[in-house]
Amino acid sequence: MKYNPQKIEKKWQKKWEEEKTYQVDLDKVKKPYYNLMMFPYPSAEGLHVGNMYAFVHSDVYGRFMGLQGYNVFEPIGLDGFGIHSENYAIKIKEHIKDVSSRTEKNFYKQLHMIGNAYDWTKTVETYKPNYYKWTQWLFLKMYEKGLAYRKKSSVNWCTSCKTVLSNEQVISGKCERCEAQVEKKDMEQWFWRITNYAEKLLKNLDWIDWSEDVKTIQKNWIGKSEGALVKFKIKNLEYILEVFTTRPDTLFGCTYMVVCPEHELLSKFQSKIKNYSEIEKYIKKSKIKSDIDRTDLNKDKTGVEVKGLIVINPVNNKEIPLYVADYVLSGYGTGAIMAVPAHDERDMEFAKKFDLDIIKVLKTDEECFVGESISINSGFLNNLETKKAKIEIIKWLGKKKLGKGTVNYRLRDWCVSRQRYWGPPIPMIECKDCGWVPVPEKDLPVLLPDMSDFLPDGSGKGPLNKIKEFVNTTCPKCGSPAKRETDVSDPFVDSSWYYLRYLSTESNNQALDKKRLKKWMPVDMYIGGKEHSVLHLLYSRFVTMVLHQLGYVPEEEPFKKFRAHGLLISEGAKISKSKSNIVNPDKYINQYGADAVRMYLMFLGDMRQGGDWRDSGIEGMYRFMVRIYKLIDKVDDKKPDDQLIRLLHQTIKGVQNDLMRLKYNTAIAKLMILANKIQELGCNKEILNKFAVILYPFAPHIAEEIWEVLGNKKSIFKEKWPKYDKKLIQEKTWELIIQIDGKVRDKIEVKKNISEEEAKKITLSQDKVKKWLGNKKPKKIIYIKNRLINLVV
Repeated sequence: MKYNPQKIEKKWQKKWEEEKTYQVDLDKVKKPYYNLMMFPYPSAEGLHVGNMYAFVHSDVYGRFMGLQGYNVFEPIGLDGFGIHSENYAIKIKEHIKDVSSRTEKNFYKQLHMIGNAYDWTKTVETYKPNYYKWTQWLFLKMYEKGLAYRKKSSVNWCTSCKTVLSNEQVISGKCERCEAQVEKKDMEQWFWRITNYAEKLLKNLDWIDWSEDVKTIQKNWIGKSEGALVKFKIKNLEYILEVFTTRPDTLFGCTYMVVCPEHELLSKFQSKIKNYSEIEKYIKKSKIKSDIDRTDLNKDKTGVEVKGLIVINPVNNKEIPLYVADYVLSGYGTGAIMAVPAHDERDMEFAKKFDLDIIKVLKTDEECFVGESISINSGFLNNLETKKAKIEIIKWLGKKKLGKGTVNYRLRDWCVSRQRYWGPPIPMIECKDCGWVPVPEKDLPVLLPDMSDFLPDGSGKGPLNKIKEFVNTTCPKCGSPAKRETDVSDPFVDSSWYYLRYLSTESNNQALDKKRLKKWMPVDMYIGGKEHSVLHLLYSRFVTMVLHQLGYVPEEEPFKKFRAHGLLISEGAKISKSKSNIVNPDKYINQYGADAVRMYLMFLGDMRQGGDWRDSGIEGMYRFMVRIYKLIDKVDDKKPDDQLIRLLHQTIKGVQNDLMRLKYNTAIAKLMILANKIQELGCNKEILNKFAVILYPFAPHIAEEIWEVLGNKKSIFKEKWPKYDKKLIQEKTWELIIQIDGKVRDKIEVKKNISEEEAKKITLSQDKVKKWLGNKKPKKIIYIKNRLINLVV
């Protein structure tokens, strides 16, 4: 029989659809297993092989769990709102709605082609009103719980996208979408209080089963620090300058103070500041720098003394100067630091530049020592070790009402408003009498109006501000004329809860089906990119925690198990448009078939590491698929060779273990060895039946075809993973490593469990051993059963 992948795959995809093979009755199944790939956003170019790499990884695992007897739910949808899609539509001068409709069709076509086991009856698209109605509902729930608030803040402003970005969307001072320089801008924005959940987000990382590197990234981003909040007085002013420090034990060494350029102190007392015009110029310069640039340890330290304001050190009442410097950030701690140059490298560099006092308060011979030691020059702390000194100074500060022990987090509240068009309108109304009022739930969704000109103008207002009939409304509370919010929400709000909506898509009158959530949540296996560690993954955890507290979700963590996939490259280079190496999978699926593409992608390397796509590799995998299919012509009912039976059972066990550990490349290598041995020793029907089942997660179309040709009536989808015989997987022989003076000189195959005498006899009879020994006789022989023998000469 000739292998025709296009014909076979078209046949089985049609059959799966007609028989609703992958459609799951979410209410009736007995053994639910929620298998999910991270929400894709639809790009105009469609899916490239890097995307397929991730999707197929997830699908292989889901199919394997189905063969374990689970009822696997594997949904799909599109995260289509956001700047990426909108910018592309502007670039090609088409309306975003038309672009989205076209890309949706193309994405779904491609995902059908690859043959994943999706339940196509439960798709969600974030840009459709039946979804974003509930995203707006989520905003209202946050507002009701006191977690959504509006404030003027110094925010990240993308000069190209002309919108605000969250801290997590700024990478090395640039927009993570368009890579334009990000500036600081003071604007009124909506925030969600993710910081209220900082400790819980941190603690839960200890027990959730996630990739360790992702957990580490989240821990660092949350950035818990234990220390003290210290109150410094300003001479002759009724003002307390609060500072967070992790080293309160070094307070006696504080010789100057530094505030960030955004600190309220500077504007509040500008009339008292003798050189305010100089400081004002410095502040303007700092605004065009990113946080990364400002805190770069290698950059030359800059700053200006705040003349006219003197700070009092609370532990010794010494007067110390105050500086403004951009290496202090408003987003961490209190936006002010106590500088102890003898024990902080940045402070030391700054102090030397501005000729400031440097006082050692820790016993050390080093010029700048940052570790723990014995306190010196520190009054009542003298001779105390660092840990004890910290305890004592915090007690003293508390007693004098000059400070207290506290915990600080690097994590900042999530800025969720965006000044763009393509997103869910934020469901809030501003009334001059009532202030900000939420849109009543019964009036959701607040529909995104049609606009022909949706270009952002950089004014700080969203494009919706141009539509008067949208903006002008009445206050739901008092009935007075009012205005709608014209910002839309961050697209990461859309993706922070989609995995919950998949379980409730049929419901138009509630966001979440509690009964189903109790049955299916949390997601059993979640696969996605590590690059979303502090964006989507952190936000999803936060939103789930809130919904859990509100009684909508049964668990406070969304994903029981998360595994991050590696990056796919092409011909040794990262896949990107700039490198002109985007690999469209459609071409290869049409030429070689989806199964060959799936198998090749999974064979490229360890999932966590990624792999290198090369055209020569897919050709080799196609030839392997041809060899597999030709096995059908060799099927017979002869008793299979004992060696083949043993190898089959070893392969069943090996592939099973590899699948459980997501080691797909080594699993496929084992399948190749078995296929070659079947070709060599004869193709028994039962052997091929079992081979088809263990091949199925990787290459479902050809596996189904082989299964049917062999006379099986039901789909392989309903089959169970074959069991292996423990007795049969045990090797009767093993490889004896022969060493002479600890160096490996030969390896030979011998029977298992041979005695030491037998091992000696066999070893000394080997030609290579005789050559290495010459006329010498071993002084000692060391034998480790079933491992090695060492001849000591």
